[in-house]
Order: sequence, then structure tokens, then C-alpha cells
Amino acid sequence: MKLDTSGLESAAPVWGAPNELVDGFSTAPTFELPNTTDFDGFQKEAIQMVKPAKGTTTLAFIFKEGVMVAADSRASMGGYISSQSVKKIIEINPYMLGTMAGGAADCQFWHRNLGIKCRLHELANKRRISVTGASKLLANILYSYRGMGLSVGTMIAGWDETGPGLYYVDSEGGRLKGMRFSVGSGSPYAYGVLDNGYQYDMSVEEAAELARRAIYHATFRDGASGGVASVYYVGPNGWKKLSGDDVGELHYKYYPVMPSTVEQEMVEVAGA
Repeated sequence: MKLDTSGLESAAPVWGAPNELVDGFSTAPTFELPNTTDFDGFQKEAIQMVKPAKGTTTLAFIFKEGVMVAADSRASMGGYISSQSVKKIIEINPYMLGTMAGGAADCQFWHRNLGIKCRLHELANKRRISVTGASKLLANILYSYRGMGLSVGTMIAGWDETGPGLYYVDSEGGRLKGMRFSVGSGSPYAYGVLDNGYQYDMSVEEAAELARRAIYHATFRDGASGGVASVYYVGPNGWKKLSGDDVGELHYKYYPVMPSTVEQEMVEVAGA
């Protein structure tokens, strides 16, 4: 018996003139190159020209009662302020928070994605994911997208079975564990206040005031930071928002207007 193998033949029929298809694939695409002697330098300048200039101030630190997290609420691109009410502290789950610095869309999407993965981990393992595990999960995801234009600088803060935890994760896949971090264009000013006033054995009220004051001073000096200074506390019972103060009102709290004394009043003298 002879088998019919005609259906297994690799050569498929080609409709139309074969030269038309071959010519379409063989010719290299042509486009005009910029008229410059330094093409690499031109590329770098073009990237910087369209690269959005972002700014923010976020901070977090561990103390004896848990983790304190604070951030401003201004969204800007260069000199343009697009919003004064951006929520830069994102709730991942009832015991974990993430901060937002860099591209707003990138941070919001990947924090939301991380929240989904943390919930799936909890359902599969019947226990909450640790802060270490959640930060490593995010770092691995961002590392797989490195070099693709993501802009993320975040802190993962929370409370798990081992106590308080704080990690810094960025869009290059970097991950650091620490006791205190500040991320954003206003972070040098926030670090100055944090390093000066930080003590591990602070109370919740003292830690919240330190975080609030650090965000205020950063917004005062950094034009890309401003709006509302939000302060969150993460403890053994989960996170809780402590305050959200307008930095304009905080200015008069830290620098109250003192009544000036008039040395000598000018009095109109009646003509003789």
C-alpha cells in the first residue's frame, strides 16, 4: 500500500510573480540620517530633549514602634506643575506600603501589579508575603524590563512576621535594605533633616513630626516638590494614615509670623 504524503510537503504554493516577493524582502529600508558628524552625541542630546524632568520627595525610616512613611503630592514635568494632589504612598496590602518616585504611570502600574501577586501568594500559601519577598518580587520584575525606559524609584515598607521591614527598589533591578531612605529630587534636603533628628527609640508622635518636618523642608527648597505632606505609620496592626498637611500651612507652623514693632510713626504735622 502506498501512502499519500503530498500534504506533508514543505513547499507551499506561491501566488503571483515570485520576483515581487523577493524584491520586497531583499531591498534594505532607507531613511535619512541626521546631518551631523557625531551621531552618538546627537542621539544622547535627542534622548535628553524628550526625557521628562521629574521631581518628588518621599522618605521612610524604621524606628522602635514600626515604620514611618511620608511623601509630598506634587506631580511635575520640568517647570510645569500638573497636579498638587497625587497619592504617592500606595497601599499594597493592609500591612505594606509602597512609595512613588519617577514616572507616575510606571510606579502606579507596577505597585498595583505587585499587590495582585502578593494577594495570590497569600491565597496559595495561607500566609502573608514578607516585606523581603515582596521587594524581591518587584526587583525581579523590574530587572527583566531594564533598559526599556521604565522610571521607578520606590520604597517597600511594611510589617511581617519578623517585624518592620524597609527596602529600596529601582527600575534597574537594584534592591537595598536599610533603616532610612529618601528618594526624589528633594531627597538631599530631606536627608539633612532626617540625619539630624533621627533616633531609633522615638515615639510614634515624634517620628511622625520628624517625617512631616523633613518633607516640609524638602518642599521649601525643591521647586519640584510641594502640595500636601502625607504621613503614614506601619505597625503590628497594619498601616494607618496619621496626617495630611498642606505645606503652605506648615510653613507658618515652623516659621510663625512675628509682629513687628514700629520704632517711630510718621505723624502729619498741621501747618502753622
